[in-house]
Amino acid sequence: MNANPIELPDVVNRYLEAHHVRDTPTALSTFHGSATVTDEGVTRTGTAAIGTWLGTAASEFTFTTERLGAERLDDTHWVVTNRLEGDFPGGRVDLRYRFTLRSGLIGDLTIAP
Repeated sequence: MNANPIELPDVVNRYLEAHHVRDTPTALSTFHGSATVTDEGVTRTGTAAIGTWLGTAASEFTFTTERLGAERLDDTHWVVTNRLEGDFPGGRVDLRYRFTLRSGLIGDLTIAP
């Protein structure tokens, strides 16, 4: 993943790095207990459902991730844009990871183009 001039909150960086290397326990530790994750139009609520998603979300395909940019909307809302390239249908996609922080952890994460 490329360096980014925007300084992201530590919890967002920890999630992105852990997810990138498929470290599910570390990635899961960045989520609030009642967090939600929406990916591919499906919402998972709570750490058990998010843990299952983390364990399977990146396992179907091989891909690389390049950080294209990041934006701070306010103190609790951040958007990180990543480009994924790999052997999934379409082969390349730019995804926006929309983070909402709650009590120093990720309260909500929405991943979509």
